[in-house]
Amino acid sequence: MADDVVDVLIIGAGASGAAVAWSLAETRMRIVCLEQGGWMNPAEYPSTRRDWETARAQEFAPSPNIRQLPSDYPVNDTDSPIAVLNYNAVGGSTILYSAHFPRFHPSDFRVRSLDGVADDWPIDYWALEPFFAQNDSNIGVSGLAGDPAIPAHEPPLPPVPLGRMGEAMGRGFNNLGWHWWPSDSAIVTPPNEGRDKCLNLGPCNAGCAQGAKSSADVSYWPMAQRAGVELRTNCRVREITVDERDMATGVTYYDADGVEQHQRAEVVIVACNGVGTPRLLLNSTSARFPNGLANRSGLVGRNLMLHPWGMVAGVFDEPLASHYGPQGTCMLSQEFYETDAERGFVRGYDMQITRGGSAVQTAMGGLASGSIPWGERHHEAFRRHYDRTVHLGICCEDLPEEHNRVTLDDELTDSDGIPAPKVSYTLSENSRRMLDHGLAHGAEAMRAAGAVEVHPAASPIRMAGWHLLGTARMGKDPERSVVNEWGRSHDVRNLFLVDGSVFVTSGGVNPTTTIQAVALYIADSMKRNLANLFD
Repeated sequence: MADDVVDVLIIGAGASGAAVAWSLAETRMRIVCLEQGGWMNPAEYPSTRRDWETARAQEFAPSPNIRQLPSDYPVNDTDSPIAVLNYNAVGGSTILYSAHFPRFHPSDFRVRSLDGVADDWPIDYWALEPFFAQNDSNIGVSGLAGDPAIPAHEPPLPPVPLGRMGEAMGRGFNNLGWHWWPSDSAIVTPPNEGRDKCLNLGPCNAGCAQGAKSSADVSYWPMAQRAGVELRTNCRVREITVDERDMATGVTYYDADGVEQHQRAEVVIVACNGVGTPRLLLNSTSARFPNGLANRSGLVGRNLMLHPWGMVAGVFDEPLASHYGPQGTCMLSQEFYETDAERGFVRGYDMQITRGGSAVQTAMGGLASGSIPWGERHHEAFRRHYDRTVHLGICCEDLPEEHNRVTLDDELTDSDGIPAPKVSYTLSENSRRMLDHGLAHGAEAMRAAGAVEVHPAASPIRMAGWHLLGTARMGKDPERSVVNEWGRSHDVRNLFLVDGSVFVTSGGVNPTTTIQAVALYIADSMKRNLANLFD
C-alpha cells in the first residue's frame, strides 16, 4: 500500500540477511525481509530419498543454470573458468554449503600494508572478533580451541570427529611437519538449542534433513521471527527506488503471484551475495543514478573474487570409511596461508580435507577419469577406490582486479524479465602459480599420509564458484569504494550492504563465518548510530 512504510527493509534471507535481521530486531523497529525463494522442507532433501545422488545433480545442483527453479535467476558465466554457484531460498546458499567455517586471519585485512598488493580493509580482525564469537554462539559452531594458526578462540561445541580418514591425513601432515587442525564447522555435534546432533545423513551440500547443519533457515530465522521480524517469501525485488535527495524510498518487487508491488522503507539493506547485489544495484537505474544505484565510483560489480579451487584425490590401500561424516568439515592445514616470497606468489591458500565420494559418485567419477572402467575389471577397481579415497581442496586467495566484474546481460533474463548477471573473470598469474603450488604440495601431503595413488584434478575446478566476493567493496574513500566502513553507501545514506560484496580482499578460506561477522558488525554499527544514521 502507498502509505505502508516499514522502518527497515532487508533484501535477501541468506547468511547475512538473517544475521542482520536477528541483530536489528532488538530495536523493536518494524523490519521486513523479502526473499525471492521459499522455505525449504527438510523432508524433501535428497538424503531422505533413495535417488539422492541423482537429485543432488539436478534439482539440488549448486548451479542455478542447472536447477532452473522458479526462484532462480540465470547467470551468464561463459566468460569465466569458474561457474557461479548459489541457492535461492530462506537460508540462501547456506542450504547447500558444506559448513566448513574457518575465520579470516588478521593478515587478511592488511594485505596492502603487509604485502604491497590490493588494499587494506577499513576495519580489522579485532573489530570483528566479538561478532565472530557471537555468530558461533548464535548458530552453533563446533571446533577445537588452540589452533596456532589464528588468534585464540573457543568454539562453543566439540569438533566433528576426524574418523580414520582424518587420522591418516593427520599422520601425513605430522610426517611433513606441517600445520593441521580440526576445522571449525557450522554443525551441531551434540543437541543444541532445540536442534539435534549430526547423524551423518548424507553430504552436507545436499541439504541437512536433520537440521544439524547451521544453515540460516534453522539457526537465525526462528530467532528473528520470534523477535518480530516479518519474512515474505517468493518476492523478487526488481529495483531499489530513490528520490531527488538521493535517499532510497523502498523497492519494487514481484510477489508470490507475480504481481508488481512497491514497498516503502526508511532504510534499505541489501544482502544478495557478491553477484546478486551488484545485479540489483545495476538494475536500479534512474536519472539520479543512470549507471546503477550507489555507483558514482563506477566500482559496483568490479573486483569480483571467486577463490580459485584446486583438488587432489588420494587412494589408500586400506578402508578408511571415507564417505562417512560431514563432507567438508574434517580438518584443514594452513601451512601455506601467509605470504612467503620464495614461493613465487603473494598471499596463500587453505588446504581443506574432505570426505571420499558416495558409491555412485565414486563409480561415475572413476568412469570419467578412466580409473574405474566398464567391464570385468569394474568391481575390482571400484572396491579399490570406494571408502579408500580422500580429497584435499585448495582454496586460493583471490586478489581483487577491476576487470573481473559483474555486469548485466544484454539478452538473458529471469522469469520476471529482469536482466540477468553476466560474469567476466580471468585467472590471474598469481592465482595460477598459487594453484600449481597447492596441487604439488597437496599431492605431497597425500603421499606422506600413505596414499598409493594420487590424482590432481585440472584446475581451477569449474563447479566451485560458491564464494562471491568484492563487487561493492567497503572503504573510507568514496572514489575507491561503494560503502563506508560500516556498510553504508557513500551515495545513498539510507542504503546498506551487508553481504560478501563489501569484502575488500577474499582471504584464503571459506568466507561464510566472516560474512556473518561483518553483517553483525554492520548491524551493531547501525544500532550505535541510530540517532544520526543518515548524517
